[in-house]
Amino acid sequence: MHAGGHVVSEVTFLGLPATALESLRPDEADVAILGVPHGVPYPDPGLTTGCAEAPDAVRQRSRRLASFAGHHDFDLDGPMLPPGSGLRIADVGDVPGTPDDGAGNAARAQGAVRSLLDAGVMPLIFGGDDSVPIPVLRAFAGRGPVCVVQVDAHLDYRDEVAGVREGYSSTMRRIGEMEHVARVVQVGLRGVGSARSSDVADARAAGNLLVTARQLRERGVPWLLAQLPMGMPIFLLFDVDALDPSVAPAVSGLSPGGLSYDLASDLVCGIAANHRLAGAAFTELVPALDATGASALIVVRLAMLLLGALARRSEV
Repeated sequence: MHAGGHVVSEVTFLGLPATALESLRPDEADVAILGVPHGVPYPDPGLTTGCAEAPDAVRQRSRRLASFAGHHDFDLDGPMLPPGSGLRIADVGDVPGTPDDGAGNAARAQGAVRSLLDAGVMPLIFGGDDSVPIPVLRAFAGRGPVCVVQVDAHLDYRDEVAGVREGYSSTMRRIGEMEHVARVVQVGLRGVGSARSSDVADARAAGNLLVTARQLRERGVPWLLAQLPMGMPIFLLFDVDALDPSVAPAVSGLSPGGLSYDLASDLVCGIAANHRLAGAAFTELVPALDATGASALIVVRLAMLLLGALARRSEV
């Protein structure tokens, strides 16, 4: 259903309270689940068109765990929201959009995230393809500096593809150009994709820290966390193809040699537990390729762990 043009989900993430974005009050939530199904498309988007179904698929998959959300989670050594936690979470539904309205999709996504920030609420976003983070980070203008940690197999540093400058292959170049983004760390890089050697050189010249999947495995998550600026808010961008295909195969850009679930969960929890989290976005899940629902489950679990780590910081 719709509320003021915003799509309110009938099925919410983990059965959390549904709240219309337009009516969200500053004292009502600390974290808001927001779906952004549509980004800025390419003329031939390929499998990424299926990413628009991801927010609904993640919510639907979370229904199986909703009744257990208050049970003991062995990965957190307690319930997701432990007794004494003051963390308040709401699901504000989806940003409306269409596959062929890139500019409108981006404007609506930016406006929705800015509304959350104005209400003092941290956005936890389910995309959508990897063009979605561009308007999401634009909403932080005037609220910097912020460090962006991208977990992704790909560099996403093309200036343009097929005349489109805000598609999923240009995400980190556009984000790095934003004045309020003070630091960019790109983790999980491997294989081949749209990046040319000149794009890699440009990213390094811009000061981005590039960490391959192999380097993360060899050096470990604690090493990576030590590279992040203390005291600066972190926005976490998690492209599901950062994970090895044996963990999460339902993505548009499969590449062998990715992160294990344990590495990914340690990274997500480590950032949420040790740094001020400005927000997070999970992108590039393709539900049509997810016959068993296992890839959607991975997203659900990573989001649960992130929320659980935040809840433990807000214990009273």
